[in-house]
Amino acid sequence: MLKVAVLVSGGGTNLQAILDRVEDGTITNAEISLVVSNKPGAYALERAAKRQIRSAVLAPKEYESREAFGEAMVKVLRDAGIDLVVLAGYLVILPENLVRAYEGHMINIHPSLIPSHCGPGYYGLRVHESVLARGNKVTGATVHFVDEGTDSGPIILQKAVDVEEGDTPEILQRRVMEQAEWVILPRAIDMIANHKIEIVDNLVRKIV
Repeated sequence: MLKVAVLVSGGGTNLQAILDRVEDGTITNAEISLVVSNKPGAYALERAAKRQIRSAVLAPKEYESREAFGEAMVKVLRDAGIDLVVLAGYLVILPENLVRAYEGHMINIHPSLIPSHCGPGYYGLRVHESVLARGNKVTGATVHFVDEGTDSGPIILQKAVDVEEGDTPEILQRRVMEQAEWVILPRAIDMIANHKIEIVDNLVRKIV
């Protein structure tokens, strides 16, 4: 059984999608063992409490350095026996020691089709504002492994979403979540839990 930690900064809608897919059997051989937030008031922590899932709050500003914060996070994850770390709307720049500790065992959901509208500064509504400003007709979401770059790790899954006339960043954000993020993030977790993919030459390959 794959023990999963979900790191989140806000309301936890992607967390809820994961929990729902575990409950209905879409995700198999995995359990959500820990929810970690950088914000003590994050609603995601309430979602965890309702499911009696262990949670923790680690705020980077409470540590003397990024390295110290990374060490603390690694300890929390290892103490919980975590096999896979899922970044689900976690708006924190990750310390290098944390990324190294979970290399190949940490994934992220990004609300665009990487390599478009990604990298430093592209998060939350800023991504969708950029999509609309550029006049894209199609956007979407990407699940990828995390490396020491920003949105640069091996891509696991992508799903396209149409941009429609009259879209605002908020409307587009919601459509991307509903049609893409909530679909491919649970699917990626299930694939990892059931050993259906591997990383070869920095590319994700399906295992037949």
